[in-house]
Amino acid sequence: MTSSPFDDYLTRDEEVADLLRQEWVRQTTTLQLIASENFASPAVMAATGSILTNKYSEGYPGRRYYGGNQIVDEVEDLARRRLTALFGADHANVQPHSGANANLAVYLALLQPGDTILAMRLDQGGHLTHGSPASITSTFFNFVSYGVTPRDDNPESPGELIDFDHVRRLALEHRPKLIVAGATAYARRIDPAPFREIADEIGALLMFDSAHVAGLIAGGSHPNPVPYADVVTFTTHKTLRGPRGGAILCREEHAKAIDSSVFPGQQGGPLEHAVAAKAVAFREAALPAFADYTDAVVTNARAFANALSAEGFRCVSGGTDNHMVILDLRTFDDDLTGKVAQEVLDRAGITTNRNQIPDDPRSPFITSGLRVGTAAQTTAGMGPDEFAQIASLMARTLRHRDDESSVAGVHGEVAELCGRFNPYATFTK
Repeated sequence: MTSSPFDDYLTRDEEVADLLRQEWVRQTTTLQLIASENFASPAVMAATGSILTNKYSEGYPGRRYYGGNQIVDEVEDLARRRLTALFGADHANVQPHSGANANLAVYLALLQPGDTILAMRLDQGGHLTHGSPASITSTFFNFVSYGVTPRDDNPESPGELIDFDHVRRLALEHRPKLIVAGATAYARRIDPAPFREIADEIGALLMFDSAHVAGLIAGGSHPNPVPYADVVTFTTHKTLRGPRGGAILCREEHAKAIDSSVFPGQQGGPLEHAVAAKAVAFREAALPAFADYTDAVVTNARAFANALSAEGFRCVSGGTDNHMVILDLRTFDDDLTGKVAQEVLDRAGITTNRNQIPDDPRSPFITSGLRVGTAAQTTAGMGPDEFAQIASLMARTLRHRDDESSVAGVHGEVAELCGRFNPYATFTK
C-alpha cells in the first residue's frame, strides 16, 4: 500500500494509522471535486498537528485566563496581523472553530434575539446559517430570504443571478437589522456594492459571508467585500487552502462586540494549533504564486463548465465566475437525481456532492443538481485539458451507471489521471 507521512507515527495504534493510510490513498488516487475542499500545504498540516495542541488559552493575546501563553499570544497576534493585511481590514478574530460559528458570533454580537436578517434562500445558493430552520441561527433570529432571477433559455442572458430588485423590495418591506451577502452554492461573482447601497438606504448592517470565495478574494480573483461590509466572515479551508476553521474581519467599531461574542459568548479555549496553521495559510495566500493559483482555479472552472455543457449538463446561471459549477442534471437525464449521481460517481472515484438548484422540485436529500469545484485538483496541478477529461469521465459514468464494469473502467482511468497529479508527491516514499 502507498505509504504516507503518518506511517512513522501512531505505531501503537495501528487501527487509526491504517484508517489514515486509507484516507491518504483515497484523497490522492481519486478526484476531489467538492467545492468546499482543498489540499492544504504540508506546512499547514504540520502546524495543525503541532505542539500547540497541548495549550489551553481562553481569552485573547494579553488577556488570557491561564498562564504560559507568552508564545501562544505571539502566534495569534501574528495570525491576526497577517489576516488584516491580506484583506485590508481593521480587525480580525481568528478563533472561530468553523464558518457557522463565525456567522453565529456575528449575529449574537450585532443583533438582539428576534431581529430580522435578510439573507439568500437555501435552495438558491444560501447556507444553513442564512435561514435554515434546522440551524440554531433560526431559533434566535427572524430570517427573510431573497433569491435569484428566473431561469431564461436565452444563452446570452440565462438568468439565475442575484435579484437585486428583489433584495431591495424585501429590505424596504421588512427593514432587517442585518443584510447577509454571500452563498454556498452560487457560481457567479457577488458584487458587494449593491448590497451596501441597499443596507445604507434602510440603515442596516452588512455582513458578507465569503466562506467559499475567501481565497479568490485574497488572490484578486473576486471583488474584496471588506471596504463595503461591516463584517466579513469566512472559512479558512476551501479556496483559502488553510486548515479547517473560521475567521471574522470587521470594522474597528465592532471589534469588541465580535470578540466578546466569540469568547466567552459561544466558545471556550481556541484551537491554537489551528490558529498557527491559519497564520501559515495567510502567509501563503499573500505570496504572488497564490494569485496565479486563484486565476487558474477560475480558468479551470470555466473550462470545466464548458466541457460539462458539451456533455449535456445544464450549468445553473449559464456558467461560472468562481471555483464552482452548479449542474442541473435534468437536461442530461431527467430521471437522474443528485443523490444517485453522487453515489455512482463515488464508485468511479469522482467525489462530488448533490445540491439543490433554484426552484428544485426534489428535496434537499435527493436534489436535481450536483455541485462540483476546481480548487483541490487545481492545487494538484490540473489544468483545462484535465478538467475536460474529467467532464467526459463524469458523463460516461452517469450514462452507464448500471454497468459496474463501465464504472470500474472509469475508476481505473481516474486513478491513472490522479497518479500524474499527486498533490503530495514529495511525501510519497
